[in-house]
Amino acid sequence: MKALTGILLLTTLLTQAFAKEIPKPSTPNPGLRYYYPVPKATEPKTYDFDVVIYGASPAAVSAACQAKKMGKSVGVFVFRRHVGGMSSSGLSDVDYGKKESIGGMAKTVFLDFFKKQVQSPAEVETLFLTMLTDLDIPVFFEHRLDSVQREGVRITKLVFENGHAARGKVFMDTTYEGDLMARAGVSQVAGREANAEFGEKLNGIQIGAASSPHNFQWRVDPYVVPGDPKSGVIEGVDGTPYAAEDHGKPDKRYQPFCFRVFATKKDPLPWPKPADYRAARYELLKRYVNAAPDSTWWNLVYSRGPLKLNEGDCNSAGPVSLDHVDGSRNWVEASYAEREQIFQDHVNYQQGYLYFLANDPSIPAELRARVARFGLPKKEFPETAGWPHELYVREGRRLRGDYVLTEHDCLGKTTVEDSVGLGSFIMDSHVVRRIIYQTAKDGRITHLRTSKPDEITEAQRSWKGDMVGVEGQFDFTVPKPYRISYRSLRPKKSECVNLLVPTVISSTHPAFGSMRMEPVFMILGQSAGAAASLAIDGSLAVQDVDYAKLREILLKEGQKLD
Repeated sequence: MKALTGILLLTTLLTQAFAKEIPKPSTPNPGLRYYYPVPKATEPKTYDFDVVIYGASPAAVSAACQAKKMGKSVGVFVFRRHVGGMSSSGLSDVDYGKKESIGGMAKTVFLDFFKKQVQSPAEVETLFLTMLTDLDIPVFFEHRLDSVQREGVRITKLVFENGHAARGKVFMDTTYEGDLMARAGVSQVAGREANAEFGEKLNGIQIGAASSPHNFQWRVDPYVVPGDPKSGVIEGVDGTPYAAEDHGKPDKRYQPFCFRVFATKKDPLPWPKPADYRAARYELLKRYVNAAPDSTWWNLVYSRGPLKLNEGDCNSAGPVSLDHVDGSRNWVEASYAEREQIFQDHVNYQQGYLYFLANDPSIPAELRARVARFGLPKKEFPETAGWPHELYVREGRRLRGDYVLTEHDCLGKTTVEDSVGLGSFIMDSHVVRRIIYQTAKDGRITHLRTSKPDEITEAQRSWKGDMVGVEGQFDFTVPKPYRISYRSLRPKKSECVNLLVPTVISSTHPAFGSMRMEPVFMILGQSAGAAASLAIDGSLAVQDVDYAKLREILLKEGQKLD
């Protein structure tokens, strides 16, 4: 089949049968693992491509397809065994923001195909692999980046743990962690900046919640022996003292991770009990559930409760949820082996969480029975026994390029003239820590922050005594789609001239919380693929690509830039 020539042809390709064999890993199934031994190559090879892409997110797929359409040779190198990132690992309930802001391949995949026809994560992965296979773009599974070789400000080669290597003219980091750009030595940040650094309001330590449904709806005592601070705090609560003036200060924490469990009521596999299951780990969950006035609440506000359980993608956004709050703090800078330990801790926490809700007698019978009716699908994620194979890394490193996307861009207070895509989702951060809300002199709880005073319930106004509260959570409306600058996708020219980063772009914590959506990653990946091709055609640094030419190509490809 001939190479794709436009969005209309792509639409046709995605809705027909394919004759070409989709690539699959050749090594034995490792089970539910992040990092595991892969044999060293007996005859190491060095591959040569125009564009070398490291990562498996949707940005990798769109970048590769766009560059190949523009006549470039492309190789996609993947850390593990799958392509599609979170879109093929359970995240079927994709956040779009304003759908009219989505164009190009992202519109075709996420709106024209994904939303209408995809029934499972496996179909999403098949879709992405088919797009690559139809264009004869090779995918190299289980290639873990070991080092990056450079000559001056130019990357020349990626070397992988298995001994293979890849040379290229332009390199692209499409990971969720920013591992390639980190090893390339370009400027980057991780964690939360101070509000003062860019004149923001949502950055840094955020004591309280900007929306009360994400905060505790009922008072929960934080101490092992209720009412006794000397007894210590229960698991899941950070007992570090803080002061009101800490609000807005920087730190190295970021949003929590989780697995987006794909649940079913149709002949399910029961929720697994992890080998190191400890019921005491879920004392906070038990206290929160039993603090509810009556069981009817679970039917009324289920999406803000401990588990939004439905057929398919499961999530929760309340103060106690599937998110392993503060469990991922060291992920970004950890070695691969250390990440494997963090990965397994998330597996154990989340499997134990579901098992506890379905089986522990301390959970109200109605809720326990409701959770127990569900389980894991037998046909989905067969290599990991029904459990999603990828951990949802909501936030990792972020590039520091010539332009930093901030909350001012998201709010429309700042605009750019070199747009390569639009963002439109709310500025969003899940709970970063659970802390102790301490009492004021009158005995009432302090730090019940909200943008709307009437969101604080009468019950919350009357709470007395120390309690568990949240830190770091916010969701703030973005009034209209905003432009994302091409300068946010590339490092400074003095640091590297042939690297593009369409995922962990140059942005602040709150701005990244808005743009970190899978369709936006795919939008920026396609734009990066076009920019890489123009850089190669003109023997240019990626910083010197003619934006007018880039814009013309992107508009022809259906991208929405304004």
